[in-house]
Amino acid sequence: MLIMMSRWENGHVEVTDPGYQRLFREFYGRTNEELGFPPEVEHQSAEELRERLIVARSIDRGTLDMFQRQVNDLRSSDHKFGAVVVLDQLNSLVRQIEEYRTFSVSSRHRERLAAILTDARTLAGWTALDRGSQLQAWQYHEDAKVSAREADSPQLLAHAAAQQAVILLDIGQPAEAVELLEYARYVAENRAPSLLRSWLAAAHGEGLAADGQRDAALRAFDDASSLLPTNPVDPEMPFLLLNEGQLVRWRGSSLLRLGDQDAINQLEAAVRDLATPGLNAVRGQTNLYVDLAFAYAAAGDSRGALDYARKARQLASRIKSDRQQRRLANLELPVPRGRSDSA
Repeated sequence: MLIMMSRWENGHVEVTDPGYQRLFREFYGRTNEELGFPPEVEHQSAEELRERLIVARSIDRGTLDMFQRQVNDLRSSDHKFGAVVVLDQLNSLVRQIEEYRTFSVSSRHRERLAAILTDARTLAGWTALDRGSQLQAWQYHEDAKVSAREADSPQLLAHAAAQQAVILLDIGQPAEAVELLEYARYVAENRAPSLLRSWLAAAHGEGLAADGQRDAALRAFDDASSLLPTNPVDPEMPFLLLNEGQLVRWRGSSLLRLGDQDAINQLEAAVRDLATPGLNAVRGQTNLYVDLAFAYAAAGDSRGALDYARKARQLASRIKSDRQQRRLANLELPVPRGRSDSA
């Protein structure tokens, strides 16, 4: 297919087969006339619609459960290996689920498909951000908010909005991020489990710290700690990975943004928590090491900064995290004690 498209774009072949013309319409999002093909024959278009409606009608609970398992499996792979393994698979899965939802007329099936699609889109957006594609990540989260509304799920909507705020932090727009995070917490207020509200409070704290609002940021983290349930695992929200150790890491990262010297203590405590199996993702570990490299550099400890920068680079290279590699490229090491620029 890709070879066919390349040859057509370069003017080497004509696309005359109706099947290929349909695939080209789907890929480019254009009509036959816009692509320079003959107009669709009316009965062919109607027949194609009937076929798609029949396929969408064939889905059942088992199919829906299968889609959710696929998303969960890709999430598990992402936790272990990073975005490099799963992004292409997620892109394909999102398109497949979108196809079923578009042509399903069952409100019950559409609602469940929309919920699964929201989950897949937020995961795809998060992995796209890690690969350094902020625009693609933004669009995935924007689409996720749309499908969350069709799923009638305040918790999915709040989660998608809060993740989208991280993109704003990455491109240096903390005030806008705080506004979006306030909206996410409002959406979830009294309508979401305490685990999600804890996660949202911590995300809000990070945004406030990036915006220089120290007291408000610390209050948000206090809220997050008080809301965190004793058993921070909810099978209804597999997209959340949160425990006390991760809250400590999140707070430490925010203290680093605020230039607080206690950031190192908080982040080192989070490193010790990494020994807990199954409760940490490789991306979070990489982010932690990058934060520690910057924290030690800010404290004037070149040895500590170099040690954690080395660990972070190894992980970032392994999982192909362009986001963290860019952060490391901006790391400025302090001059070692006993040396001067003139030495």
